[in-house]
Amino acid sequence: MNSRERFFATVNREPVDRPAAWIGMPDIKAQPALFDYYGVKDIHELKLAVGDDFYAIEIPYQSPTANAIFAAFDWYMDGNVNSEDRTLTADGCFKDAEELEDLEFFEWPDPAKYIDVEECKRRIDQAPEDKVRLAMCWSAHFQDTCASFGMETALMNMLANPEVYAAVDEKIVDFYLKANEIFFEATKGKLDAVLIGDDVGSQRGLILSPQCVRDFVIPGCKKLVEQAHSYGLKVIFHSCGSIVDIIPDLIEAGVDVIHPIQALAAGMEPQNLKEKFDGKVSFCGGVDTQDLLVHGTPDMVRDKVQELRTIFPTGLIVSPSHEAVMKDIPPANIHALFEEAQKIY
Repeated sequence: MNSRERFFATVNREPVDRPAAWIGMPDIKAQPALFDYYGVKDIHELKLAVGDDFYAIEIPYQSPTANAIFAAFDWYMDGNVNSEDRTLTADGCFKDAEELEDLEFFEWPDPAKYIDVEECKRRIDQAPEDKVRLAMCWSAHFQDTCASFGMETALMNMLANPEVYAAVDEKIVDFYLKANEIFFEATKGKLDAVLIGDDVGSQRGLILSPQCVRDFVIPGCKKLVEQAHSYGLKVIFHSCGSIVDIIPDLIEAGVDVIHPIQALAAGMEPQNLKEKFDGKVSFCGGVDTQDLLVHGTPDMVRDKVQELRTIFPTGLIVSPSHEAVMKDIPPANIHALFEEAQKIY
């Protein structure tokens, strides 16, 4: 099987020769050590050298205030959005909004002005045809809405002023739907999958009630999933933390793959997920980045991959349990992950 065949079989929970494997998106501070270990000079060469089944592609976005689509909104109205040091907890520009009229001052960006269609085409054409071409769309409308108010105010508004909260969230979802459409049209027929996501989990459980997730996060998620499916794309949904309580809602919304199985979070143990959701959805992740990949040996990493392969003979993309490999993970452990995942038993 090639990478694409392996991926689609995994998503459909059909037999595979071995698991599909994805390195994720190595953090910029982790990249130099990985480049040195694999003897490559850039992220493009790394994706090929590591033996990754995926080739992830970011939507090119450049505005006067932002250099990444996940930092498109200037919630602090200071003319600059730092994509590396964003926060959800600082007061946003809507912190004092009580009525719908209080939202009208904000100038919503038009993604059509800031997405270079030719660059979209260049990026997809750079991806090898036998790899799974994965669009990193994110479209994190819940996190953006939290940032627009400040997280405490946003969560209070869900209960005390839901009309104002929902009005902002709807605008953000519409922005991402338009941005994604531009990218999907520019790369039509060449993409295989899309990653969207919103962090709604903590180490011990959800950061808000399951009902609030259903009322305020899932509807936007469903629109994004339906859009991707209309282009024939599989959808990987990302949330860090313990999200076991709302996985049934994500399945109902049409999500194809749950990412990243944060294995040390409550209820996210691979065996528990297998028992609860076998045959209903596929997963991606499972190789712990909180302890194992940081402090473990390559042999310990291989043992974990073997365990995951036993639990999930199909239906699991083996990957670190965080989309960004950080600099505290030894490259030898990443090598061990892929070496064991790629063995044909």
